[in-house]
Amino acid sequence: MSAITHTRLVVRGGLVTLGAVTVAAAFEATYRWWRPWCLSWGATDSEVRRGLPGDDLLTDAGIVSTRAVHVVAPPSAIWPWLVQMGPGRGGAYTYDWIENLMGLGMHSADRILPEYQKLAVGDAQRLGERGPVLRVAELEPERSLVFRSDDGNWVWAFSLVPDGTGTRLISRNRIATPGASRLAQMLNTYVMEPGSLIMERKMLLGIKDRAERLAHAPGSPRPATGCRRQHEAHAA
Repeated sequence: MSAITHTRLVVRGGLVTLGAVTVAAAFEATYRWWRPWCLSWGATDSEVRRGLPGDDLLTDAGIVSTRAVHVVAPPSAIWPWLVQMGPGRGGAYTYDWIENLMGLGMHSADRILPEYQKLAVGDAQRLGERGPVLRVAELEPERSLVFRSDDGNWVWAFSLVPDGTGTRLISRNRIATPGASRLAQMLNTYVMEPGSLIMERKMLLGIKDRAERLAHAPGSPRPATGCRRQHEAHAA
């Protein structure tokens, strides 16, 4: 390699590095302005402020996101898709290829899977071989479903709120990062939060699409889930 070629490579590498640093600095400087939108995509101000099931399970969360979507379907058409979510089950209705790069084994279903319709408080699923264990902490059929990680640092809650023209599907994540280093905190803020928006937006829209197709299919019966039958029998 000639001295001229080496110099060109060094200069080119320096310019790439400088460009990357500039972009990262600009992102960090501007994220503060659109972070509220990132953490509340699709949700109304009142939905962001309102108390939801699961809030009391992690009151000192460092990160709280509330995202939502309007579904032109009743809660009964949405609930089966929530119940069957998870690795090795119905998937997460998001970008499977990204989930599977992280070893989560997600394969999003496009139909209701009867074998995964029975869900009860205490049921658990692990996200990947070394990921957190999410356990059902609260369950009120066709109203709310709350997962909590076994270490207590993550609460993920879904709420179904009829609004007269359909249903508001609200997803709230509460995350605590005790003892996190400054670098870890920065990664959570500038990488995880925007990344979670990309994945969760796709998930909410995926559930919306599936529920609306189910609700509006000709002759489609009211979905019957095992957990709803169990809940109704217990209430009786």
